[in-house]
Amino acid sequence: MEEQESANVSEAKQEVAPEGRYLYCVIISSSNADFGDMGIDDSNVYTIIYKDIGAVVHKCPAKAYDSKNEQTVKEWILAHQYIIDEATKKFGTVIPFSFDTIIKGDEEKVKRWLSEEYSALKDKLETLKDKAEYTVQIFCDKTVMMEKIGKNNPSIKKLKEDIKTKPKGVAYMLRQKMEGMLKDELRLLMDDYAKDFYNQIRNYADDIKVEQRNKPVPDKWKDKQMIVNLSCLTRKDKVEQLGKILGEINKKKEFSVRFTGPWAPFSFVGEIGGSKK
Repeated sequence: MEEQESANVSEAKQEVAPEGRYLYCVIISSSNADFGDMGIDDSNVYTIIYKDIGAVVHKCPAKAYDSKNEQTVKEWILAHQYIIDEATKKFGTVIPFSFDTIIKGDEEKVKRWLSEEYSALKDKLETLKDKAEYTVQIFCDKTVMMEKIGKNNPSIKKLKEDIKTKPKGVAYMLRQKMEGMLKDELRLLMDDYAKDFYNQIRNYADDIKVEQRNKPVPDKWKDKQMIVNLSCLTRKDKVEQLGKILGEINKKKEFSVRFTGPWAPFSFVGEIGGSKK
């Protein structure tokens, strides 16, 4: 019995994960700060400083946060984002890291990582200084757009007239042809609008990432066709101008604009070596 219990204890010890530090973001700071017990699972969040930059972390086992409970995972992600938001309020510019980024080791290991990546981190912080990420999504009302195409395209207008006078079988074939032409024209028109909107928006953004147009959106926009989906890195002093341009687009009955932010600039961080778990 004693030998069996000893074996179980030995196995349990082998399963204990090594020490780690959960990484929320990197900041510009030369003094330590304590955020309190507000991190994931109420972990104590604090900074580890190297020269004039610091890592916002909490102490944890060096293993991934994993749960089959969706609500638990959602709470973890919200806590992760909350700390990044708080760090942004406190320090201004931050380099945010994705959920579940963990550095194996203690404070000294984090300082070593900051030291090794110092130049890259400083350059990135400088690039992101006084800027934030904004999401710009522009949608069109397909019905309004189809009507516009039908009125302005001579070939489609003629098909409409022909359908009224032709026998049912022929009219059906013409209707199918017309619907195909409308879809093709709509696609071309949306591409033209997408280029035009992109060119207008890039005047007010330091960097733009073109995102997929089939990403989930709130119910308010689900019945509309997305034309552009952009992540914009925008300076604080240009946000108002960007908002005005988007407001003018939103006034047109065929378009709807979704403009959200400011967010931490996740889309513009890129890869920083050594930040892997």
